[in-house]
Amino acid sequence: MQNLPLTPSDFEFIDDTLMKHGDDHSVLNPSELDGYFTALVSSPAQVDIAQWFPAIWGGQNPDWESPEEGKQFIDLCVRHINTLATQLALDPTAFKARLEQTEHQGQVLTLAEEWCFGYLRGVAVAQWPALPAAEAAQFEAISFCAEQDNFELPDDLDVALHKQRVAAIEAAAVALHDYWAAQRSA
Repeated sequence: MQNLPLTPSDFEFIDDTLMKHGDDHSVLNPSELDGYFTALVSSPAQVDIAQWFPAIWGGQNPDWESPEEGKQFIDLCVRHINTLATQLALDPTAFKARLEQTEHQGQVLTLAEEWCFGYLRGVAVAQWPALPAAEAAQFEAISFCAEQDNFELPDDLDVALHKQRVAAIEAAAVALHDYWAAQRSA
């Protein structure tokens, strides 16, 4: 049960819970949570739930309506983080960042800002040390997209460049996971 991938209804529960209990300092949606967890499972050292769970909420746990609500949310988080850890460690080709989509000037565009922002939140919680140049370039591919304002895409957006940058994110996440995994086993 702890390794089963989440279903669409599981992600809907997560989304509803984040909206209900979150604020401006919290993880906002499942995409940001996915990026956050990806960074945590890719970290140079394991991060304890007592550290990463309150960080979802900006540092303070929510006031749950019931113990069952809190338990269900935590269980789903643990299942998702376990799924990501398994994918990245054993089958990185199965890893797919949970990115959002929008329409821009008549075409569907994939947005990465929220996912990347979550990834940066995970890096901060895990307190990653400085990276060597090659890995720092991979990290830059993610951090650059976290700085983009996808809420209002500019009319003159370079769509080809945007797609290229978004396409680089999953490979960068896998490369960073692999780098830290090699460091942990060395």
